[in-house]
Amino acid sequence: MAASAHAQLIQASWARCRDHGLQPQHVPDFDCLTRAELNALLERRQALLQVTRDEVLPHYAHLLGNASYLVMLADASGCLLDSWGSRRFIEPRQQHGFTAGAHWHERGVGTNALGTALICAEAIHVGQDEHFLRQNRYLASAAAPLFNAARQLVGVLDVASDGYLPASQTLGLVRMMGQSLENRLILAEHAGQHAQLIFNSAPDNLDSPWAGLLVFDECGQVLAANHRADSLLGGNPLGQNIEQLFQLPLQQLLAHPRQRPFALQATGRNRFHCQWQPGREARRSCAAGSSEPRLAKALAQAGLLLEKDIPVLVQGETGVGKEVFVDTLHRASSRANQPLVAVNCAAIPAELVESELFGYDKGAFTGAHHKGNPGLIRKADHGILFLDEIGDMPLPTQARLLRVLQARSIQPLGSGEPVAVDIRVVSASNRDLAEEVRAGRFRQDLYYRIAGLAVVLPPLRERSDRRQLIEQVHARYRDPGQPARLPAGIVDLLDRHPWPGNLRELVSVLQVALALAGAGPVGVEHLPAGFLAELQVPVPVAREPADLPTLVAQANGNLSAVARGLGISRTTLYKRLREQ
Repeated sequence: MAASAHAQLIQASWARCRDHGLQPQHVPDFDCLTRAELNALLERRQALLQVTRDEVLPHYAHLLGNASYLVMLADASGCLLDSWGSRRFIEPRQQHGFTAGAHWHERGVGTNALGTALICAEAIHVGQDEHFLRQNRYLASAAAPLFNAARQLVGVLDVASDGYLPASQTLGLVRMMGQSLENRLILAEHAGQHAQLIFNSAPDNLDSPWAGLLVFDECGQVLAANHRADSLLGGNPLGQNIEQLFQLPLQQLLAHPRQRPFALQATGRNRFHCQWQPGREARRSCAAGSSEPRLAKALAQAGLLLEKDIPVLVQGETGVGKEVFVDTLHRASSRANQPLVAVNCAAIPAELVESELFGYDKGAFTGAHHKGNPGLIRKADHGILFLDEIGDMPLPTQARLLRVLQARSIQPLGSGEPVAVDIRVVSASNRDLAEEVRAGRFRQDLYYRIAGLAVVLPPLRERSDRRQLIEQVHARYRDPGQPARLPAGIVDLLDRHPWPGNLRELVSVLQVALALAGAGPVGVEHLPAGFLAELQVPVPVAREPADLPTLVAQANGNLSAVARGLGISRTTLYKRLREQ
């Protein structure tokens, strides 16, 4: 930190202290918790304490043991959770301030590294004479705020000393420890479920806390990143895609040997040395992020236009994954940290569409909530509004929506004051909206307003990555004890299916098959009868009633899944079970 910037932080802190009514001669007030309050707090912050004590501190014992350092860990409120190291330099009258339960707020303790770092949200060193209260000027300390995988402030780490150690040394140490702790919090939250990419400017410091860390799903979307990644990439990569960040197809990146360094070129920046580590299992199936060329092109084009505030219309058959496409689009956009508000225009009753979309003031109509309702459009302010099944929107509501999109403001029912909204708009429909316009069922002017770019998602039967999707969906829904791969014959069968229900049908079929297969491999006999009929494959002979209890046990008691798999009704299944 530049000297002038540091001086400004200290000056601003002293100004806050005066605003709190403090005077330099005042005695520090550590506002300690009661024993009961402290025990409850320690229980809530057990995970943070454990990672610090068991995983971070041991790596720095050789540095801390050779000097008069005291390491202090506090939560996001500035309450001390624990401390480790030398206490020889502490003033006897202040011993209670260095024990668990003491608060290090500026309003009670004045300018201090721990409390000031919480307010500044950045690492800071506070020298002896920089403390506002004179009684604190025997010590010097540096502190760094701590953030979890969601970039939420969860605590602060402080390294205090008697002031005879170089400020740069203390600040560098606390920064390194803080970055190490942030990395471990990110990895602990994702618990190895997702792949990790470590990268840095040199190959010999990939195991350093200063390496960039990205956690990403099987689609390449970044789910978590440390602050070092921000510095290396020139911005927060959360919600972006690995392929965009490093100009490399995901499959090509994953083709590199695991945990062995390789070089990558980041967009518009220097080459980085990297290594990656796979996760145990992906949490979600990525229908949109795949090797299907048409989808990749659609995502790239839609992303570019959305950033320019040009509306996007997504069309395709029912079940092709329009919602997943829009979710992927949102997570890759500059508004990834802002709301994505999805509105199913077909599911809202016609008489409630206007009040749900545009909101209403209290007392606007009989039955209105006494607090009013801001409406779904206003909830999407600064984010993305997703109008699903927009072809089912009533014509009168289409007219009001058109005015909103033109004026970028809404007028809630019962209110005379328009409210400005900052939204990007994505719409979707399984209908051919151009044909709906010609038939007079959809407004032409609204169509041109929402269809700046119209993309058509291909049905599953036409996708070139069908086998990859089958494996992804299987990986998502199988239990840990079930086989990791589908039998080749079953994959072939699924690949040949016409899939009239698209991805939605694929998910349903595999859920049923996995429930019926239990711990064993999925076989033809586990596939729903309706699926086999569509494929024109003979339905396997129904099992004898004596097998039914076994099937129910394999399906964890899910009678509906068993009935679907046997091609019988639940009533018939109940009857056969009673006959046992």
